[in-house]
Amino acid sequence: MNAFPLTRLIDKGAAIFLVLLGAFAVAIPMLNLLVPATSGLHVSTYLVALFGKYICYALLALSIDLIWGYAGILSLGHGAFFALGGYAMGMYLMRQIGTRGVYANPILPDFMVFLNWHELPLYWYGFNHFAYAALMIFLAPGLLAFVFGWFAFRSRVTGVYLSIITQAMTYALMLGFFRNDFGFGGNNGLTDFKDLLGFNVQAESTRDALLVISCLALALGFLICRAIVTSKFGKVLIAIRDAEARTRFLGYRVEAYKLFVFTLSACMAGVAGALYVPQIGIINPGEFAPGNSIEAVIWVAVGGRGTLTGAVLGALLVNYAKTYFTSGVLAPYWLFMLGGLFVAVTLLLPRGIVGTLKWGFDRRAEKSAAAEEGADMDAPAPRAAE
Repeated sequence: MNAFPLTRLIDKGAAIFLVLLGAFAVAIPMLNLLVPATSGLHVSTYLVALFGKYICYALLALSIDLIWGYAGILSLGHGAFFALGGYAMGMYLMRQIGTRGVYANPILPDFMVFLNWHELPLYWYGFNHFAYAALMIFLAPGLLAFVFGWFAFRSRVTGVYLSIITQAMTYALMLGFFRNDFGFGGNNGLTDFKDLLGFNVQAESTRDALLVISCLALALGFLICRAIVTSKFGKVLIAIRDAEARTRFLGYRVEAYKLFVFTLSACMAGVAGALYVPQIGIINPGEFAPGNSIEAVIWVAVGGRGTLTGAVLGALLVNYAKTYFTSGVLAPYWLFMLGGLFVAVTLLLPRGIVGTLKWGFDRRAEKSAAAEEGADMDAPAPRAAE
């Protein structure tokens, strides 16, 4: 068996990332469940849920980096796929409430009873089964991305025009989901969840399990992205990013490559949204807001697009900063700070954090190799034996 594909898939940087992620997934639940609350090392349930949210955001950033960093597709509407996956999970969780709701209706969610609905809408059927909900988590965002990409890429819509269209798509969905007659809870969304697969979503053990599952999903998504970008398929994606017309002239079906990676990225975003909802406890149309999608792009830019690990790092750093600054006197100015951060990164750190570090290490390695080569050339030739 040739070990080279595995070595190429998991290089030194990827191995370090996976080890750190695995250590995080093990340490946090242990510090939450096994360490007494009076200890300084104890991690509260609030922090477990907060870390779980960060990991879900990291998976969303990873999905954006796959299409933006490697295929040159700048989507400003990826929050729509994230929200669709979240709504699919939210609908399943709502069906699990049963008679424990405010109105004790065994079939209709509370908001439908409040609005005097008498029958469950057809598209809600099946969400009382987890297998069906899991299928919809992939199918809903994946199908939307496939249909959208089919028309957009076949029409050769690229660049800023594609970005604007994706933003318009998520804004249209936000307006639709805000309507009560759509059957998704209107502006209040879906909340008051009770159980997930029979486990109380508020229990500490369930929160820890969701964090671990989120870390596993992030690791799996990272490996899938690595498998793509290190393969011949990934080389074609990079060629499309750098010279789409030339790649098409060479005979590659550019639209098919872009459609595949765009649909896969949407499915990853849907999984992130589905894991996000039970940890946060609510999903509403605000998740479709175009500002959320733009913010996710900033995460990738800060960490370094086209690096995968940079997207994860950017999501973690920016969201930690958001949590820190929005809880104090600087809360009204957070959006200005975020915009300033994006401008600063664009002007001063265009490769992002990880991209700049990688560029620096590569330059250093090139100089070392050049110095060694020069030393070998200056060395005297060995004398022939007399």
